[in-house]
Amino acid sequence: MELIADIMLVAGALGAGFYCFVLSRRLSKFTDLEKGVGGAVAVLSAQVDDLTRTLTSAQDSAGESSRSLEELTERAEDAARRLELLVASMHDLPNTPNPEDETVEPIFRRRSRS
Repeated sequence: MELIADIMLVAGALGAGFYCFVLSRRLSKFTDLEKGVGGAVAVLSAQVDDLTRTLTSAQDSAGESSRSLEELTERAEDAARRLELLVASMHDLPNTPNPEDETVEPIFRRRSRS
C-alpha cells in the first residue's frame, strides 16, 4: 500500500512540475516586451505620455486664444460705447439742409435783338 501511495505521490509531483513548466513558458510569452501584453503596455504608456503632452499644449493654446478673445471683446465693447456716444451726440446737432440735396433750376432769359 505504501508503494502505491509513493507512486501516486511521485506522479502528482511530476504532473505539478510539468504544469509549472508549461505555465512558466506561457507566462514568459505573456510578459514578453516585444510581442506580448508587456509590449502592448509599453506602447500604451508611450501613447499616454504623447497624449498628455499634446493635451497640455492644446490647453495652453486654448488659454492664449481665450485671453486674446477677451481682449478683442473688451476693445469691441469700448468701440461700441464710443459709437453709441457719437450717435447720441448727433441728435444734439441742428438740422441743416444739405446743399447737394437742393436742386438749382436754371434760369432762362431772353434777350432782345436790338
